[in-house]
Amino acid sequence: MNHPVLSNPRIDKTPGRLSVAVIAKNEADRIPMLLKSAAFADEIVVVDSGSDDGTPEICSRMGAHVVFHEWAGYAAQKQFAMSLARSEWILNLDADEWLSGPLTDEIKTAIQTASPDIRGFSMPRLSRYLGRWIRHGGWYPDRKVRLVRNGSGQWAGEGLHERLAVKGHVGRLNAPILHDVYRNISEQIDTINQFSDVYARQQTAEGWFVAIGCLHAIGKFLECYAYKLGFLDGIPGLVIAMNSAWYVFLKHAKVWERSKIQKTADR
Repeated sequence: MNHPVLSNPRIDKTPGRLSVAVIAKNEADRIPMLLKSAAFADEIVVVDSGSDDGTPEICSRMGAHVVFHEWAGYAAQKQFAMSLARSEWILNLDADEWLSGPLTDEIKTAIQTASPDIRGFSMPRLSRYLGRWIRHGGWYPDRKVRLVRNGSGQWAGEGLHERLAVKGHVGRLNAPILHDVYRNISEQIDTINQFSDVYARQQTAEGWFVAIGCLHAIGKFLECYAYKLGFLDGIPGLVIAMNSAWYVFLKHAKVWERSKIQKTADR
C-alpha cells in the first residue's frame, strides 16, 4: 500500500534549509548520538509512538520538536514525520543511526548546490555489530535514499521493508550514515522472529517448503560468509552469516506451519 505525499503548508522555502525527521520508541540509549550529529540542521522532528524510557524528554532537552503519534506501521509513521518538516530538504534517519562527519559536510554542500532537477540523494550505510564495523557479508554499502526535497518523497512498503520513493532524479553521496544495527545477538534473533512471522503471513505453501528452506538456508550462509566475504568480519561476520541462514530457514518453516494449521481448520 502506498501512502499519500502529505504537503505541509508551513514549509519554509528558504534555499538550503534542512529538517531531520525521526521516528522513535524507547531509544533513550541511542538517540542522543543521532541528535548530536544532526545538531547543524535547522529543525529536528521526532515522532514518538509511546516511549516509557524518557526518549521524548531527552529529545526535547536536546532541541528536537517531539510529537506523539500512535504506531501506524513503518512507512506510514515515517511519512507522518516527513509531513511535519518545514524545511526545503528533509533528511530521514532511524533512531539507531547517526551522521558521520564527512557525510555532514556532503549534505551541507549538496542542499546548497543541487540543481532543481535533483529531488533527492542516496548514501551508503555502515553498520556496527558486536563491536565491529561490518564491511562485508552483504551489509555494506547498503545504499539508502534518505535525503529528499520537501514534497518530493513518499515512504512505501508494508511489513518487512519500507523505502523512500522520490519523484525525480536522485543524486549520490559517498560518505556513510553510521548505524548501530542491533544492541546484541538477542535483539537480532528477536528481529528475525518478527520478520519471519510477517513473511509467513504473506505466503501460502505446502510441506515441501521446509525442504526448500534448508537448501536456501545453506545457500544464504555460503553467500554471506564466502561469496560476499563475511569471513573478513571475524566472529561477527560468522554470527551474521549463521543468523541470516537461520532467518531464511525459519521463514520457510513458518509458511509450512501456517499452511498446516489452515488445513486443520478447513477440515
